[in-house]
Amino acid sequence: MATFVRRKATAVALGVLTLTLAGGGIAAAAQPPAKAPIEAAQPAARQPGHQPPVTAAESRKAKAEMLATLAAPAPGTVAWAVVSSNGTLLQHSANVTGAFRFASNLPGQFAGQYQVTLNYAANLKAYNATIGTNDQNNVPPGGEIFVAPRYLISSAVFVQTRNSSGGFADRPFHIIIAN
Repeated sequence: MATFVRRKATAVALGVLTLTLAGGGIAAAAQPPAKAPIEAAQPAARQPGHQPPVTAAESRKAKAEMLATLAAPAPGTVAWAVVSSNGTLLQHSANVTGAFRFASNLPGQFAGQYQVTLNYAANLKAYNATIGTNDQNNVPPGGEIFVAPRYLISSAVFVQTRNSSGGFADRPFHIIIAN
């Protein structure tokens, strides 16, 4: 009698498991298809990121500005700048010596590429940038921003701005270089 009850309990358990799996399979088949990820919904493909080539004049100017500095800034201080979409340096701290936008009509240069120069080596510092303006409305355009040490110029920072769909675009920005 005990063997009969055990066999019956095993059969009932297997039956319940079979119905559960079958019911789950039917429910899983009835689910609507998953939505495409947001990245796939962007209208434009991302362009590859790279920095424009360094000219000899750029390299000489950067070295001269670094030699004019007596001492590097103290740890814990920051250098900062506000740069317009055309590359004009609008506001900045004392250690920032210049900013410009690369001409997008030259080979290897695209819209939204900027260089911010300092009077000390900034290649091993921390950078933070955001798209922003300093106008009275203070409403910046939408987009993305990327910051990296400038290739072959230790006293400069490279900034790349893009529109919201990932295409190269000129955008105003604020940058902080932490020492």
